[in-house]
Amino acid sequence: MINIPHIENKYKHYKEDTLFGRWIVFSDILPLLKIHNTQQIGVSENNTPIYGVKFGTGKIKILIWSQMHGNESTGTKALFDLFNALKDTQNPIITTILKECTLYCIPMLNPDGALAYTRVNANNIDLNRDAVAKKATESRLLRSVLDTFNPQFCFNLHDQRTIFGVEGTKNPATISFLAPSEEETRAITNGRKQTMDVIVAMNNLLQKIIPNQVGRYTDEFYPTATGDNFQKLGYNTILIEAGHYKDDYDREEVRKFNFYALLQGIYHIATVKNFNNYQPYFEIPNNVKNFYDVIYVNNQSEKEIAYQYENKVINGEFKSVLKKQNEKNLSFYFGHAYVLKKK
Repeated sequence: MINIPHIENKYKHYKEDTLFGRWIVFSDILPLLKIHNTQQIGVSENNTPIYGVKFGTGKIKILIWSQMHGNESTGTKALFDLFNALKDTQNPIITTILKECTLYCIPMLNPDGALAYTRVNANNIDLNRDAVAKKATESRLLRSVLDTFNPQFCFNLHDQRTIFGVEGTKNPATISFLAPSEEETRAITNGRKQTMDVIVAMNNLLQKIIPNQVGRYTDEFYPTATGDNFQKLGYNTILIEAGHYKDDYDREEVRKFNFYALLQGIYHIATVKNFNNYQPYFEIPNNVKNFYDVIYVNNQSEKEIAYQYENKVINGEFKSVLKKQNEKNLSFYFGHAYVLKKK
């Protein structure tokens, strides 16, 4: 396991401070793409360039992509933090990774969706449900990279909504993981065992930093999903979902935890001889939908009305607006904030 005090100290230097907040677009990352010697590998539906970058010379190939959903940018910020870290050749963790692995990263797969702050691409296609039909230009590009690069492991970086909590706790799901199923029976294949083993390593690290704030997504099989299909094709695919942390709606703390998980996962892949420690994966609590952003309470501290932030880009500005979601019957739910309802 990565030494936590060591990496926490290092992260101060690795964090890419030019990227901040929830709305990250292509123009934000363009200056950084030049710094990190990326190469254009294709274009989006609206002809926005899409870039890739390679690090390391090792035999173990790892493919990582972020922002296939345009409004899910935490993984992109964490990736650029990782790019900065991978230049630190005085860090033995980094030198080991670069020696044992070759990383190929696509830091923004859906730049059109990023600009509009939408989940879908410019043609209203959800890239994470387009793995079979491959109707989208971006989906075909990702599949081409997969086939050409032929990785042993993939990391698919996403954001999850603030509605998710960790089952059995009163905590939000700050980071969640998924080892996708390969078919409807959800069989525990050798590939899934390897994927689960890596998730166990990442969870072990995070439990020491954000205890009881890590969740696990249901492994229900989605026939058109990217992770499920890549796993079925033999490419071990790990989903990292960045969620909510207390008072961190910009997800600047969460990007750090995302970075820690990603670095731990890659380092684990680079150093272990087998991937047999998969059983603890099932001990990670489930994700549950049990949170609202704001819950109004009355004078008797009874929960009455729940609100959720709705994020939009309006006239070129990022806006978060509270929308009423639920009234009464809130005993099962928690609030990220509580407000006393005025009479």
